[in-house]
Amino acid sequence: MNRAKSDKQKKPKSYKTTKHWVFFLFLLPTLLTFLVFVIIPFVLGIYYSMTTWTGLNTGREEWIWFQNYVTVFSDYGFAYSFLRTVIYSVLNIFAINLVAFGLALLVTQNIKIRNIARAGFFLPNLIGGLILGYIWQFIFNNALESLGGAFSPSVLVSGETALFGLIIVVTWQYAGYIMMIYIAALQNVPQDLIEAASIDGANVYQRLRNITLPLVAQAFTIALFLTLVTSFKQFDTVVSLTQGGPATQLPVWMANLYGLDIVPVVQSTNLIAMNIYAEAFTYTQMGIGQAKAIIFFTVLIIFSLTQVYFSKKREVEL
Repeated sequence: MNRAKSDKQKKPKSYKTTKHWVFFLFLLPTLLTFLVFVIIPFVLGIYYSMTTWTGLNTGREEWIWFQNYVTVFSDYGFAYSFLRTVIYSVLNIFAINLVAFGLALLVTQNIKIRNIARAGFFLPNLIGGLILGYIWQFIFNNALESLGGAFSPSVLVSGETALFGLIIVVTWQYAGYIMMIYIAALQNVPQDLIEAASIDGANVYQRLRNITLPLVAQAFTIALFLTLVTSFKQFDTVVSLTQGGPATQLPVWMANLYGLDIVPVVQSTNLIAMNIYAEAFTYTQMGIGQAKAIIFFTVLIIFSLTQVYFSKKREVEL
């Protein structure tokens, strides 16, 4: 009996070791891919951000330490792009999550066409950003403008309204995807709690505020994180919808901050991802473009971690 017990104890240990090796071997291709296509390029990017690399002088670039970063911080165009990206991201996060949660509440009600509605609201997310931009460019500049009134001129022709046009397009595309996250959370809310609160006389707002929202708080954390990252990285839809335009003047306070005697013209929807792309591939300043990308990565990490921290804290409070 003792011998059988001893054999039993030895077998699991050997099995456990073999199992760990099997898991590692299956994970190895993914780890190698991540190393080759993410980690190594990121480390090389840090190196190139401190050189005079232009993409054409490979092997002859000079090491200039942090000069590219000094150039970036003295670039009012990059500062304006960053400011517009922050404004766009805040408005976009609010719009997407408000619409998505509203749609989720709608399609979780006991209505006959809720499955069709879910598919219909999710469908725009399947359209590529480039195609989506061209479609909505036609809608804004031709279809809606032909109606006249409030739709003329197009929202895309003014630097003051073009950003709102972009927010409308991205919300229309992305709200259906975020809606699915909220649907999954709402379906896990115990219906007996809702029914009990209704019997006790709680109205719709009270049930939503005191029961539904606290129980779906984790979904808000995930949705806010996804929309934050997506908003900051917005690129393809901007390229096809506005090409970074239309032109507008740099804010006077920013011109004064950079000591400019003449207020220059800037692109109103030239978001940070597009600014980095133009610096690297249009002006062939790869080193400066890479420095901008490193700054962008650092800022995005800080914003994301801050958002997750406060969202998690809010979950506990609810």
